[in-house]
Amino acid sequence: MEGFDKKEEIEKNEREEIFSKAVRAGKRTYFFDVKATRKEDYYLTITESKKRYDQDGRYHFEKHKVFLYKEDFDKFADGLQETIDFIKKNQHFEAPQTDKVLQEEPISSKEYTSVEFEDLHE
Repeated sequence: MEGFDKKEEIEKNEREEIFSKAVRAGKRTYFFDVKATRKEDYYLTITESKKRYDQDGRYHFEKHKVFLYKEDFDKFADGLQETIDFIKKNQHFEAPQTDKVLQEEPISSKEYTSVEFEDLHE
């Protein structure tokens, strides 16, 4: 892309990172990241990361990402809550007590420490 350099990319990434929370849940890690568009509208990305092993024993992280925009927050939250309530009502459900939140507080771009998927060990 013409006229695009690393400095612009770094500034853009710093501006986009508003809040981040990582939740370890068994063999998966979920990342909830609030970002901003160029017009400063916030949106949420939800990323599921799971370690996968190749036949030769090496591993990689399989990631799936969902983008959720503010105009859809209420409908998404309602649908998610209804689905969770259905499962809890119709199937024996016990929330595991061992899951730990990896990061609990909002972070600013100055405090942000890059988390590589390779850093998250089983």
